[in-house]
Amino acid sequence: MKASIDNFSTSSAQYAQFRPDYPTELFEYLYSRVSNFDCAWDCGTGNGQVALTLAERFASVQATDLSANQIANATPHPRVHYGVCRAEASPFSAQQFDLITVAQALHWFDFAAFNQEVKRVAKPGALIAVWGYGLLTINAEIDLLVQQFYTGVIDQYWDAERHHIDEAYANIPFPFAAIEKRTFSIEKHWNLAQLCGYLGTWSSVKKYIQQHGEDPLAALYPQLQKQWPEDAVLSVRFPIFLQTGIV
Repeated sequence: MKASIDNFSTSSAQYAQFRPDYPTELFEYLYSRVSNFDCAWDCGTGNGQVALTLAERFASVQATDLSANQIANATPHPRVHYGVCRAEASPFSAQQFDLITVAQALHWFDFAAFNQEVKRVAKPGALIAVWGYGLLTINAEIDLLVQQFYTGVIDQYWDAERHHIDEAYANIPFPFAAIEKRTFSIEKHWNLAQLCGYLGTWSSVKKYIQQHGEDPLAALYPQLQKQWPEDAVLSVRFPIFLQTGIV
């Protein structure tokens, strides 16, 4: 079995502060395909962003992550039950869930083992929904700098699994019925410090710092500053790719 990867425990609080959340339209689409709202599982929950939204509709939400630090930084909610476990070996009983979600985490999993676990814990006819988001866009000048940083400066510091994000999960096995693919977008309004805070959550940036003892954002920041109007708040957009299926 493929070993699970935990790239986020050392930056859990930063992750909770800067990682973007997901639009209402995405959740409304999921709810339109769900028949019962008894119990959902948000796998790879991170700081609980998705779980908290699901709790607005579901009677109970199980939210799990490999990282104990991520769970420690998650926001409490009376209907969200947090736990630490591998995605491929959960503690849940068979046929427990009406909806299973994985947001920006599937590429870290052992695909075959996770798909078997989904089939074990999902109710017949339950919905499985997996999604992720690609590289942000702001404007032509800033986008070019971020793209050069992404594909040049830190490219070799990404884990191999990152290519699945660039491919919008097109080559990850998804052995479920009635498969549908949709696209959505995240829009945030950030100042330059918030953008750099988000870039600092990238696992590749963390690995660069570990290997070189310096932050690669230190060189990028003044380049961005030249293209960023002083004290401005700019629109930042992330493309979301979503795939759903019936278990």
